[in-house]
Amino acid sequence: MKNYISISDIEHIDNWILEAKEIKRKPLSNNHLGKNKTLGLLFFNSSLRTRLSTQKAALNLGMDPIVMNVSGDAWGIEFGDGTVMNGNTAEHIKEAAAVVSQYCDIIAVRAFPTLTDKELDESEQILNSFVQFASVPVVSMESATGHPLQGLTDAITISENTTKKKPKVVLSWAPHVKALPHAVGNSFVQAMQKMDVEFVIANPEGYNLNPEITKDTPIYHNQEEALKDADFVYTKNWSSYEDYGKVLKTDLDWMITKDKIGDAKFMHCLPVRRNVVVEDAVLDSDNSLVIEQANNRTYAAQLVLKKILENN
Repeated sequence: MKNYISISDIEHIDNWILEAKEIKRKPLSNNHLGKNKTLGLLFFNSSLRTRLSTQKAALNLGMDPIVMNVSGDAWGIEFGDGTVMNGNTAEHIKEAAAVVSQYCDIIAVRAFPTLTDKELDESEQILNSFVQFASVPVVSMESATGHPLQGLTDAITISENTTKKKPKVVLSWAPHVKALPHAVGNSFVQAMQKMDVEFVIANPEGYNLNPEITKDTPIYHNQEEALKDADFVYTKNWSSYEDYGKVLKTDLDWMITKDKIGDAKFMHCLPVRRNVVVEDAVLDSDNSLVIEQANNRTYAAQLVLKKILENN
């Protein structure tokens, strides 16, 4: 594996999960792999878990991570081809990616969508430009349409906490005060499609995710019906895909409550808005896995970096 930019880069997810569990058990057992190697972490958007967990993963492998908040610390980067650069951008991605490749052995990139231009977002301009013009491997730390490190993390967390051969997993939309990307939902869907689970999606009318991603996954517009007999409830907000980037519904009747999910395990990628997305009684309960998920971000990232180091 040269790059990790999508859940589709995982060939056999069950094998990856087993390897991640072993890394979690012995996180420093491969710290020779990254000796004298540098990981460049480029953030076009803010981060807490992604930044810290990926840095820790690199350190566990013996790598030296360097971090840049591109949007604030670097020259404005131009991504267009043939652009006359007489505006706010001072450096082209062709030079930027090539230069960073000389400093780093692996480049990890995080960039969010516009949520206004569907075609531009789905082209994955920033991520794919680094893949095209960098001479070293590239890892997605979230892009316009996917968050494959989070998706892998979630698969690991479900595997660790299930007591059934084929648990029922529900991805449920929940309200939020602003328009959010589809990336986490998309990658979670793709990860669950690779696992042996009973998987369904619940969201209001007008909030179906990209049908090219959901494919034949059952979609319910009745939340309570979808949640029936659930073993895991993964909650996330996303803006409308069809009416792209718009917030069509803001009332709280889709908020996750203890009454709705019963004894199901609760999952969320964090950060989460209490008593908007989920009530305190769920988030503070013994069935909440959100802190464990956050911990597993390190081992998902470490597994990805390990595979790239071994391949290169």
